[in-house]
Amino acid sequence: MQSQSYQGYQVWGHSIVEYQTGLQRERYAASGTITLRGKLVHASGVLGHFESEDDAQLAGLEWARAWVDAHR
Repeated sequence: MQSQSYQGYQVWGHSIVEYQTGLQRERYAASGTITLRGKLVHASGVLGHFESEDDAQLAGLEWARAWVDAHR
């Protein structure tokens, strides 16, 4: 999980490892969360699937920053 402050909000990028039978590589589902003063503002569903944990987390952060920009 990665987090950062963005325009007064705390934004989070999450990666959820997915194990699939028959696949040799793990995949990571991405999601994002926005909080304000410790309270949940909004959370995404699954934003996509990625081959790396970092890429999934970055996708979650990008989504969260875009959500803040659209709702200010």
